[in-house]
Amino acid sequence: MKNIPAKIFARQYEIRDEFLKEIDKHLLDLTEGRTQEMFEIRDFASIMNIHPTHLSNTIKVTTNKSPCYFFEEKILDIAKGMLAKNEMSIGAIATLLTYDPSNFTKFFKAYTKLTPKQYREQCLLEQFV
Repeated sequence: MKNIPAKIFARQYEIRDEFLKEIDKHLLDLTEGRTQEMFEIRDFASIMNIHPTHLSNTIKVTTNKSPCYFFEEKILDIAKGMLAKNEMSIGAIATLLTYDPSNFTKFFKAYTKLTPKQYREQCLLEQFV
């Protein structure tokens, strides 16, 4: 196997860090109403001026996880925070995060083993304990 030049090796970590920052920026724009469109990996790659396959491969090499893993984890964290605050309906949270309520429930339950309603109820109970 060929040796990877140090410049290219270092760049892969820059790409990873930039990708994670772009996810945070985009999700902040989404939750604060500056955009209503959920980006895909190719959108991040376009912003970063690299090919989507290169972005995906670089993230996999540097983290052993797919780019979608980080995106979904951050969406899940935002959803959990919003559900715990209990300021918006579950449907409104789903819509804000560009899901229809049914798909949001499936997405949320796949990661937490709880529906959004069950998660919210659990959070509310913990506030009184």
